[in-house]
Amino acid sequence: MESTCRQPDQKHLAWHETLEMHELAAFQANYLTAFKMHLPDIKDRQLHSLYAEAIHALERNLKELLQYYPQAPVSSRISSSREDMTPFYAAHLLGFAKTSVRNYAIAITETATPQLRNTFRKHLNSAIELHAKIFNFMYERGMYPSYHLKELLANDVKNVKKALSM
Repeated sequence: MESTCRQPDQKHLAWHETLEMHELAAFQANYLTAFKMHLPDIKDRQLHSLYAEAIHALERNLKELLQYYPQAPVSSRISSSREDMTPFYAAHLLGFAKTSVRNYAIAITETATPQLRNTFRKHLNSAIELHAKIFNFMYERGMYPSYHLKELLANDVKNVKKALSM
């Protein structure tokens, strides 16, 4: 059966897919940076090889995603240089908190024991609170301009390029 879904005749990406692209690029650039920082310390050859494979895959993914940034609804970019690693560390912590929220939400749907479900729910609420605190920390310091798509995407491009150049 042939698909009847028509492609819209647009010259740019949709806002919602641009934001999904941002989430993926930010997440992967952060982990690429961390993996590259960890690699020299990994002594086990097989684990070292797995890290190298993950690094290669993330680099490929990010290079492919960068090709779509010019198609984002906002085309101009803001450049800023930060040598301070605070934004990286904060984003890494934010990614952990976001992943924790998702993992606990999924775990709750798989739980049959009421006491364990209550424990997961308590942990989920704590993860949500931590995420909010980290987000506010980043937002207040201009590290996560979530209400300014142009700046958000510019930060992605800068972080992806920095992670790729390491």
